[in-house]
Amino acid sequence: MRLLLTCLFCLLAWPAAAQLRVVTLAPSLSEIMLELDAADLLVGVLDGGERPAALAQLPSVGRYGQLQMERLLALKPDLLLLWPDSISAAQRQQLLGFGIPLFEAQPQKLQQLAEQFQAIGERVGRGETGRQRAAEFRQRLAALKQRYQRAVPLPVFYQIWNAPLYTVGGEQIISDALTVCGAKNVFAELKLPAPQVSVEAVLGRDPHVIIAGDSAQLKGWSKWPGLTAVRSKQLLVLPNKGIERPSLQMLEATEQLCQALAPMR
Repeated sequence: MRLLLTCLFCLLAWPAAAQLRVVTLAPSLSEIMLELDAADLLVGVLDGGERPAALAQLPSVGRYGQLQMERLLALKPDLLLLWPDSISAAQRQQLLGFGIPLFEAQPQKLQQLAEQFQAIGERVGRGETGRQRAAEFRQRLAALKQRYQRAVPLPVFYQIWNAPLYTVGGEQIISDALTVCGAKNVFAELKLPAPQVSVEAVLGRDPHVIIAGDSAQLKGWSKWPGLTAVRSKQLLVLPNKGIERPSLQMLEATEQLCQALAPMR
């Protein structure tokens, strides 16, 4: 599926970039504004986890999945940067009704994330910075692919949560990061970004590595010694949770994951 990068224009002319009042509706998009040296344009953010120190004083418009519409409108934004899954479909329709310009970004591949830097940079008056960030990202990404490719990809189960059991589908950008590392998401055929799966389904696919956010989430797999990942003691705590936030720093997190997977067989 192609990258969803949709700009929706209101009837009024866009303000000059230097005058833009931007609200980001996902932590990853807040990070991208920082990475584009455009934090001075931010007037509000949607929270989800710990904020970067540089954004600590900015007004909040709610939390992930819980947008406070009145707070957002009070900030009088000229532009909203949106990760579609960060708010409900009903709230998205509300925003469209208000006529506030809306830029949606949901990259499914790391190459598409590079395009996103450039597109957002152009939109907020940081075009040159966006092009530089995109070029640097592509160069480093190509080096990672070359370094960590395998003749036979390593079957990996990426566990988002354990009770109930959630993973990532093949169109989620983390699945592409696994591919860069010479691995294969054992649930790559699933279309949902974060599908729920059963233990039986995992057993049937017999991953060679299981990745989770912390050791507590991995403990339950000890009940299944027949799993290759358990038998070979290849249960991996995610080395950098930044891989779950699609921004420039995701590449560093991907590299750390590649390094952790490299010695595994």
